[in-house]
Formats: sequence, structure tokens, C-alpha cells
Amino acid sequence: MTAISLIGVNYKYGGSTPESGFDCSGFVRHLFASILSIDLPRSSMAMAKTAQGVAIERGALKSGDLVFYNTRKRAYSHVGIYIGEYRFIHAPSRGKSVEIVDMNERYWVKRFNGARRIVKEPAIQSDITNEKRASY
Repeated sequence: MTAISLIGVNYKYGGSTPESGFDCSGFVRHLFASILSIDLPRSSMAMAKTAQGVAIERGALKSGDLVFYNTRKRAYSHVGIYIGEYRFIHAPSRGKSVEIVDMNERYWVKRFNGARRIVKEPAIQSDITNEKRASY
């Protein structure tokens, strides 16, 4: 399983499995647990503030990094996984499904709150996104 393989899975508030659907943090948490056996906090805010990993700048992003956004008029209310070329994959909102979006779209640029690198090794990061084998 990779993040890319979950494109099209429906959004569900509180969801954390491909069968039930995902919310943003459930999607990220499921992938890190399933692929890397890393237990992340349940909420996007807690993921942003966790002692796991390190905060990084937008210009230093690598595939597998977590990216955070203010989508509900509060900081760190949304999380996705960076996949390279200023794109990230996420579970967006009710009525939608897991998708890839461009971080340079005005909506996302205005709402960017920061990023966090949980895993140091690039080979492991690409396990999350399958960046080398996926076609977008």
C-alpha cells in the first residue's frame, strides 16, 4: 500500500481506514502506521506539535513530509503528505475523496502553516508516496 494507491477513497470525518474512508489526519496516521509502524497522534494539530521529527521550511520539503494548513480558520486544521514537485496528497473534505493537489494553488499558498519531517531516510519516505513508480 502507498498513499497513491489510496486515491479515490472517500472522505469520512473521523475515518481512519480505506474501508470506512478517511479524514485528513486519519489518512496520514493510517499510512505511517501501516507502512512504517510509526504511531502518529490522531489530530492534525497534534501531528504538527509532536516531538516526533523536526519542523522544516517549505523550500526544504521532501517526499513523505507532512504539510499543514489552516482550512478552518485555525492553525494546523488540515494535514497532507508531500509527494514532490510542490504537490501533496490528502483526504480533503466531505463529499470528496483522497486526491493530489498543487501546493502553489492560491488557496493552499494562503493557508500554509508549516511542515514536519517525521522520517529522515529518503528511501523510507518514498515508501509512503511511491513517488518513483507512480504516474500522476
